[in-house]
Amino acid sequence: MTSSSSLSIGALSSTAGGAAGTSVTPFELMVSPLEPVAWFDAWLNYPPIKVFVPLLILMAIAPFIWRFFRESWRALDGESAGGGGELDYRPAVCLLLTAVVLTMQEYYGGRDFYERHLRSTLLSLDSWGLSFLRAQKYDELYSYAWWVLARVIGYIVMPVLAWKLLFPRERVLEMGLRTQGFFSHLWIYGLCLAVVIPLTFVMSRQSDFGSYYPFYRLSSRSWFDFLLWEAVYCLQFFALEFFFRGWMLHALRRRMGFAAIFVMTMPYCMIHYGKPYLEAQGAIVAGVVLGSLAMRTRSIYAGFLVHITIAIGMDTLSLYKRSALPTTFWAGD
Repeated sequence: MTSSSSLSIGALSSTAGGAAGTSVTPFELMVSPLEPVAWFDAWLNYPPIKVFVPLLILMAIAPFIWRFFRESWRALDGESAGGGGELDYRPAVCLLLTAVVLTMQEYYGGRDFYERHLRSTLLSLDSWGLSFLRAQKYDELYSYAWWVLARVIGYIVMPVLAWKLLFPRERVLEMGLRTQGFFSHLWIYGLCLAVVIPLTFVMSRQSDFGSYYPFYRLSSRSWFDFLLWEAVYCLQFFALEFFFRGWMLHALRRRMGFAAIFVMTMPYCMIHYGKPYLEAQGAIVAGVVLGSLAMRTRSIYAGFLVHITIAIGMDTLSLYKRSALPTTFWAGD
């Protein structure tokens, strides 16, 4: 009986899977797959809904996680240096929100999302009497504008809103936005440039440098294209500096002290993956140096100036080495 059953199952498996060259188990033969619910699948995968579903789930389960683990957290906090007393939730909220923001940007903040979901709508605006937007002419620049807008929302809007909601007594100006004492620290900015400018020239000799910068390929079409791109690019750097060197260090410094710099450096380095190798490794040094600078000056402005000076310099140097600097201010249609 056992032998007969085995033969029957084996023959059935061979018949079912032989054509495709795969075997089929008895369980797979007995259980048919569930039919997908078309309307629910379409609803769940609609980008404006899908992007917020994980956030809503996280907000819904957060109170239960807190109630279940809060005593464990309190005990762990008491064991740490300077622990004891009231729990400080700032580091936990900061690191959790950092993970959420970077994940959202990875999946929804890139140019590929723009290409799939926004580009066709923008290009159709010409037929609606909005031809002044020049959607066809600046199509690539609009894709970068979406990339920058996503950074502004993720790096500035979301952290500020979350912080004011959860810690209403915290002042946004304390997140590296104060200008007091800025000019007295300008010499540090000059010292940083004295180090990084020669490094920029060294990096420009790498084979992948000229093919990577500027990101906006039509920067050489006109000076208008170049300047508009650099303005958008610099806005992204302000958002980036606020997030990593302003808000993140502000949130971590009280509990972690100088270690907050190195905690911040880890995700900062990781967002450079995909860029030239030397730049990704250089982000570790930049994270520590700019983080220390922000801690010392209580300001993100010096780091912001260093960043945009390097960025504009690298774009200009790349175009110059390829003899591709713009020759006209305005490119005709």
